[in-house]
Amino acid sequence: MTFGVERLLRIALRRLLARLDKAGRDQFSRRFRWPLRFAIATILLIFLTPALPLGERAEAWIGYTVRILWIAALGSILVTAVNVFADASRRRFRMDVADNLEARRRITQIQVLRRISIAIIILVTVGAMLMTIPAVQRIGVSLLASAGIAGIVLGIAARPVLTNILAGIQLALTQPIRVDDVVIVEGEWGWIEEITTTYVVIRIWDWRRMIVPLSYFIEKPFQNWTRTSASIIGSVFWHVDYTVPIEAMREKLEEVVKASPLWNGEVCNLQVTDSKAQTVEVRGLMSARTSPEAWDLRCQVREKMITWLQAEYPDALPRIRAEMLDRDEPRPIA
Repeated sequence: MTFGVERLLRIALRRLLARLDKAGRDQFSRRFRWPLRFAIATILLIFLTPALPLGERAEAWIGYTVRILWIAALGSILVTAVNVFADASRRRFRMDVADNLEARRRITQIQVLRRISIAIIILVTVGAMLMTIPAVQRIGVSLLASAGIAGIVLGIAARPVLTNILAGIQLALTQPIRVDDVVIVEGEWGWIEEITTTYVVIRIWDWRRMIVPLSYFIEKPFQNWTRTSASIIGSVFWHVDYTVPIEAMREKLEEVVKASPLWNGEVCNLQVTDSKAQTVEVRGLMSARTSPEAWDLRCQVREKMITWLQAEYPDALPRIRAEMLDRDEPRPIA
């Protein structure tokens, strides 16, 4: 009988889940099999227990146990459903494409909302299981008189957790950060690797991991280099002598940048941005598709331009000038 009811439920659920892809349906069939059987078996036990030749006390304890198991099975089914639908939704978006902004936005929403939903389901399931026990119900009724004070104490104690949960909801809706975003947090440059219900994992460029509370991204300023696009402009500075040929340097920069496969074909220019006592400051700008490519392009341009200056215009490199005077030569009088 259990397997017959299970079969009917699975057929009905499969029709409801017809929009899932093949991988989603296979995952649904595989992961729901045992939770469904367990839930159906507990339902049948609930109805069969009164018909068994048991004492009143034994029947009551069996009834409590079966109800707790049924609630646990129901919670397991809901958690499994959230995971199956989240995985199916995630498979619709590809992260391995050049323009993955929409995919990162959707996957971030799916990831954050899945964890929040699972946390709520577990909390409600455990609460429902405890409330089936008469002793716990009596304790709960007796605590209603001091609910005001208890609420204040619990609110203060749970403030960090609640703050991060609310921050997670805000992040899922407003999305100041997304999975795989390039950010600068606390002076460290890295990628958003994982977003949980309470914290964010940032993969630093040197493979370290920075763990940051979710509330940080709501309460404090930070830099997001891929908020609207992965493309970014990089800059390179040179400090050269006043005799440097600026126009020749500009032409060489364009030649180096245009020959590089890292350049995205958008920005390339050179300007004199400052002049000091001994040198002038020259800045080159060049754009790339992603921040890692921009970093490599900057290093490449810096190296090739220095090599070119050394070979073609060595006198344009920074120099210190000194005037040598003969001791016997009379000094000019102002």
